[in-house]
Amino acid sequence: MTERPLSSEPAASGCGCGATVKFDGATPAYRRILMAVIAINGAAFLAIAGGAALQGSAALGANALDFLADAATYGISLAVIGRTVAVRSGAALVKGASLAALALFILGYAIWRATSGAPPEGFVITGLGALGFFANALAALLLVRHREGDANVRSVWLCTRNDLIQSVVVAGTGLAVWLTASRWPDLIAGAILAVVFLQSAWSILKQSRAELKAAA
Repeated sequence: MTERPLSSEPAASGCGCGATVKFDGATPAYRRILMAVIAINGAAFLAIAGGAALQGSAALGANALDFLADAATYGISLAVIGRTVAVRSGAALVKGASLAALALFILGYAIWRATSGAPPEGFVITGLGALGFFANALAALLLVRHREGDANVRSVWLCTRNDLIQSVVVAGTGLAVWLTASRWPDLIAGAILAVVFLQSAWSILKQSRAELKAAA
């Protein structure tokens, strides 16, 4: 079936009212971009997770898990493009629950690290934080033309934009660890990122439940 080109111009609805048609990602070009972004996040997860395991860094662990969560989230976003509101909202519930579980794991890991272990190497955290920033910057460059659209499309852009900020925080944490020779900056950063993830998860769960209720 030939795909219908999307437009941002007002479209007629069944009631005769004008409605703005938002980009829903249902184009081959956007699907290819999402697949490339998924690959970028997967590669970054493997690199940073290795460093987190070797260094025992809470901040790097949070960053690595975020890349993994992003790859899964973008995969779900790709799968539900063009589906019904109920399907997209149900997928959002899964995203929110998974993000909450990751946040709780990161928070528990940060608390455990606070009572055991030596401080990680600051320059390793900074280097891998810079690697994460490069990966997120590349993903952002691919997505910037599609930063506006429906909730599914826009959530992908906002997630990538926020990850750029997170990577800067991780790199700065490495510098703080190096300057202080203490594990506390790393642990504090990990805990803060866990709280941010929990807030995002709550927002996603709340919105998806409201959309499911409206669709019913």
